[in-house]
Amino acid sequence: MREEQGSPPLAPELVQRVRMVMVEPTHPGNIGAAARAMKTMGLNRLTLVNPLRFPDNEARFRAASAVDVVDGANVVSTLAEAIDDCTLVIGASARNRRVPWPLVDAREAARAVLDEVPRGEVAILFGRESSGLTTEELARCQRHLHIATDPAYTSLNVAMAMQIVAYEIRQAWLDAGARPPEPAWDRPWADAAAVEGLLEHLSEVLDQINYYDRREPGQVMLRMRRLFFRTRLDQVEINILRGLLTNVQKRAGLAGKGSRDTAPD
Repeated sequence: MREEQGSPPLAPELVQRVRMVMVEPTHPGNIGAAARAMKTMGLNRLTLVNPLRFPDNEARFRAASAVDVVDGANVVSTLAEAIDDCTLVIGASARNRRVPWPLVDAREAARAVLDEVPRGEVAILFGRESSGLTTEELARCQRHLHIATDPAYTSLNVAMAMQIVAYEIRQAWLDAGARPPEPAWDRPWADAAAVEGLLEHLSEVLDQINYYDRREPGQVMLRMRRLFFRTRLDQVEINILRGLLTNVQKRAGLAGKGSRDTAPD
């Protein structure tokens, strides 16, 4: 379908700071279709994590006039490379998880994206065509995104899902003039790599003080991860918590690979 007249281009910060991430896509046609879905809504930052077939002419063919998005895709080998510099990571999931997580629909996700881009980078993750994102990958996300489909047929192609999310981002931006902006925070948000470093340090300390005795380490850390994602941490708060953990290790006479002296800025 071709529109005779479109809406204004997205704000530069949205285009520059919002990336759509496809995790281990197996079909190059879906990569091309995803690029087309993004470009129709004004987005162009596509990241591919360990794609099975890329570059591939089928991806360029399916992209049609969005071949520039395909050619400009950032290809990485690990999820960490795709998201470590992001302050907000949202993961698309069609399944309920054992541990409940902050859940948003596409419209709520779009509003969260708009609120975040003045402060940092945003990644929206889409999983494998056959199995989606793993539990471990979803645990790297502050929010889970669920697109409500009809219960009679819940299967949604990854490019279609990306089209829905990209559309909602565009609509939220067009409507943003009616909403007051969120007040500015006094420090930059911590990115994914900083939060991951804190969680690794915390896990190390809990292991050293035998906190895991009679407990399931995986479940303890999953819930601690959810806690930190729910509260949002800025860079100074990360430093305070890392410094606290370092002092626990020093007072207990414990050596730690994650230890470091940090203080509030």
